[in-house]
Amino acid sequence: MEGLICHLPIGRDSNPLHILQTFILTMCVLMCTASCGKTGSVPSHTKKTEWGYEVENGPDVWAQLNPKYTLCANGKYQSPIDIVNPTPVKLPSITYAYNSTTDLNIQNTGHTIQVAYPEGSWIEVDGARYQLLQFHFHAPSEHTVGGQPFDMEMHLVHESEEGNLAVVGVFIESGRENADFTPIWDQLPSVPGESLHNESVSFNAIDLLPGPRSIYHYDGSLTTPPCSEGVKWFVLTTPIEMSEAQIAAFKAIIPDNNRPVQPLNGRKLFVDSTENE
Repeated sequence: MEGLICHLPIGRDSNPLHILQTFILTMCVLMCTASCGKTGSVPSHTKKTEWGYEVENGPDVWAQLNPKYTLCANGKYQSPIDIVNPTPVKLPSITYAYNSTTDLNIQNTGHTIQVAYPEGSWIEVDGARYQLLQFHFHAPSEHTVGGQPFDMEMHLVHESEEGNLAVVGVFIESGRENADFTPIWDQLPSVPGESLHNESVSFNAIDLLPGPRSIYHYDGSLTTPPCSEGVKWFVLTTPIEMSEAQIAAFKAIIPDNNRPVQPLNGRKLFVDSTENE
């Protein structure tokens, strides 16, 4: 709306009409000033959109939400992938050295349920050692096998002293109740940002892995922003089980937090031709 424009004759003498005209002009100027002060553009404060899994902030638009997320759209070595036609080879065995803990820090990040692991636990593969930082969950699974997803997938995230990442992926399928997850599932934090501590348990992440530990292996990325590449992936070929109730309890809090599979783009995909116990 444009500002008010006043056109009133101004008398030259001090008769009552002149005084009235002056008063009207003064009021008109004041109204114009007030109105003009409200014109023009109002600064807008657009709230930055947090990445997630909905249409407005999901995987299809991650790269548009933040310049740091460009690899989510432009990366050539992205994860997850559809595991199909892997090349059988004898892969280096993975040594698991996970310590028991009596303190579990369980957090609802808003994107997943994540369990921080105390320092001192690690895996070693092909001469490189990676410390276990945390493990978390996706439902349904992010990796697929022959186009088929599993009910859930667990990622155990490790980091070397040089800052290189290695992730062990574990497929989860519906079956028997898995008591090894009870210390976590008994108190799943339901509110984003909420953290809960279980300080009265004896827990070891090694118990969450299947007995046979044959793996699929390829080089990929983080499956969440910023989608950083250079991540070594070791996905166990044998799934573990959880009950339908356990799976439903997770999905009631974090539904559909999986990134779709990404093109392999000529990368090598291997499957271990032996089973590492």
